[in-house]
Amino acid sequence: NEKEALAQLRIFSMRESLEAVGRFDPARARNRFIDSFDRGATRKVEIDGCLIGFCVLKDKGDHLYLDHLYIHPDFQGHGLGSSILRSIMVQARERKLPLRLGALRGSRSNKFYLSHGFVQTGESEWDIYYEYRDC
Repeated sequence: NEKEALAQLRIFSMRESLEAVGRFDPARARNRFIDSFDRGATRKVEIDGCLIGFCVLKDKGDHLYLDHLYIHPDFQGHGLGSSILRSIMVQARERKLPLRLGALRGSRSNKFYLSHGFVQTGESEWDIYYEYRDC
């Protein structure tokens, strides 16, 4: 099942960050993803037929929202996430829309987004929110 495979990759990819903030709950992480799954907004990354990452980009009308971007930990640190993010940033720029997202507080992803030109726009108890605007 495609949804299950994506949910499991999400859980596996987030485990370290969720454990660091004391919120690792595989069932909750799975259900949260499954309940909001949008096949049309999802793009998978595969190598030789094996799922190694995915992103979910939602069109919110006045902005694009990067709901998910996960790369299997074995494939992180080689520029794949940066390449995917840059292509999404190009889409936002071409559409003259800001690109927004949220990242788990304490996750390495915060540094990743800041290094790509995102600016913090807010925060909640568990997440930090960012925007990239080049339009």
